[in-house]
Amino acid sequence: MAPSRAAAYMAASTLLAMTQGFGLNLVAANIPQLQGPFGATSTEAVWLMAAYMAPNASLSLMLIKIRNQYGLRPFAELGIAVFLVVSVLHIFITDLQSAIVLRFFAGIAAAPLSSLGFLYMLEAFSPARKLTVGISLALTNIGLAAPLTRVISPTLIELGGVRALLHFEIALAMLSFSAIYLLPLTPPPRVKVIERLDFLSYLFIAVGFGAGAVILVTGRTYWWLEAQWIGELLVVMVAALTIAAVIELNRKSPLIDLRWLFSREMLHFTAVLILFRLMLAEQTAVAGNFFQINGLLNDQLTGLYGFVALATAAGGLVCAAVLKPGREPGLHMVALLLIGCGAFLDSHATNLTRPEQMYLSQAMIAAGGSLFLPPAIASGFTLALRKGPQYILSFIVVFLVTQSLGGLAGSAIFGSFITLREKFHSNILAQTMTLADPLVAARVSQLSAAYGHTIIDPAVLKAEGVALLSQQVTREANVLAHNDAFFVIALLAVGAAIALAIHRIAVRIREASTRVGGEAAVEG
Repeated sequence: MAPSRAAAYMAASTLLAMTQGFGLNLVAANIPQLQGPFGATSTEAVWLMAAYMAPNASLSLMLIKIRNQYGLRPFAELGIAVFLVVSVLHIFITDLQSAIVLRFFAGIAAAPLSSLGFLYMLEAFSPARKLTVGISLALTNIGLAAPLTRVISPTLIELGGVRALLHFEIALAMLSFSAIYLLPLTPPPRVKVIERLDFLSYLFIAVGFGAGAVILVTGRTYWWLEAQWIGELLVVMVAALTIAAVIELNRKSPLIDLRWLFSREMLHFTAVLILFRLMLAEQTAVAGNFFQINGLLNDQLTGLYGFVALATAAGGLVCAAVLKPGREPGLHMVALLLIGCGAFLDSHATNLTRPEQMYLSQAMIAAGGSLFLPPAIASGFTLALRKGPQYILSFIVVFLVTQSLGGLAGSAIFGSFITLREKFHSNILAQTMTLADPLVAARVSQLSAAYGHTIIDPAVLKAEGVALLSQQVTREANVLAHNDAFFVIALLAVGAAIALAIHRIAVRIREASTRVGGEAAVEG
């Protein structure tokens, strides 16, 4: 492929990744801004995310087989056409119920875009570089979508409100529609791979994954043990996935090879990806929420997310330049140390910490994320290819589940952890607050003094000072809870780095003993 044409395919890949990523992060980055136009509370607005993720979490699984059987070109054209139609329909919605329904179909329509973004990037490179440079740049595009959404959202809202976000999404969909028609992908040979039982298996998988996505998105808001429907949905998820597993285990040509997925190598690979997603929740679920709790708005965080985007791009380019077979452990070690150091720096935050103080730490975490994922995916893909082409689909399932549901799980786990730790620190701080303490009494008097000209009753004035002090205690408890979350993530990263070092030492010892044994056998 000529360099100019390869550059065009890389640009198309970036465009498709941004289109899919902007749709995915549109709601998560702008929930407060969406509440007003739709007349929704923050609790109700969360359903916009749940509706999008419910079908999106599993649909790529079936789309891979559809693409293999019916051809890549029709798959790409139909997928982007449906996405464009759904994007246009967003303009006409004015109520929350319609928005939730439309976000559900947006999640369906966006599923092909992630696959197309990968394929367009890989198309630009020779086979020798697809699993090194190609996969590094493709994953970097995916990582860039979240911070760039938060960078441009405040400007768009300032220009035209929430409608400007929807118009921008339509513009990206139209550009992607044109790119797909102008730049066709090399069609792979069509193979009849779809069987009747695939639809039955996928139905139960979709129900299970969809229920899991809804639980993870809404569980922290409604709280896990308070809403009965969360438990009922959990039962539906377990039952659906159990039925799907029974069907797949008794098929000659399963949609997903569960026996291989539960092998030692794949369990290790899955654990690595899940751990990675948990650690990256530091940026999405912890750092962003920290500034939101402290009263900062999206337009005050654009500089921070700009640095995150630059660090993500830099990490991806470095990974593309140095990634080769055998270098995966070294890249993983560097990535884990960057994430660990960044999270540890963040764990010293105070209520005076502002985005500028986190530029370095968040950039380190973003660069670590870009360095970690491409080597892991390349090694997993190579492992699947060694087993045979039929195992590629099972590998893709692991990747999709760990990235979509794993990302939701990371946000849910650390969000719940922060809530629990905030209650703990609030109790500890409240126990030390008594009006018999001269310092506390002086602080109450200082806080209530601002209302001294408008409140005459001393008892009411004192109660107002106590209420203001209680707000400050809650704020400090939130800061301490976020610091605990930062520190736990740092410990996870350091622990993973130590485990990786021990594993590499054990592998070297085993290889050395095997080599010595072989030499002894030759001499004998």
